[in-house]
Amino acid sequence: MPTVQKSEILRAVSRATSLVEGAVDQTIKELRDQIIEFFHCGRAMKVDGLGIFSPTMDLEGNISISFRADPAFGYGLNVPGIFTGTILNRENIGKTSDQLVQMWNESNPDDQIGFSEN
Repeated sequence: MPTVQKSEILRAVSRATSLVEGAVDQTIKELRDQIIEFFHCGRAMKVDGLGIFSPTMDLEGNISISFRADPAFGYGLNVPGIFTGTILNRENIGKTSDQLVQMWNESNPDDQIGFSEN
């Protein structure tokens, strides 16, 4: 399925609330701007129900975003029988890492995955 675009999100949130699409759009932009402002101060931002946005800095001094989702996402996503999307490689659900490595190595004899114990 294609990625949900901003216009679809705006319509959905507008229908679910008493807000018009323009107000939803402005709220999203303001949230983004506030996250940037807090990051400029080196502060993380927790949004209950969404998660924690934290600034990280690489060795060149570039700031990027680390996001840790609120547990509510996991609870909502893992309700049995509710997922309607397409699952790629469904046959691999429940397999162990060792089984997946074995399958890979059998299918790709010229590109084996090896393990080294330190």
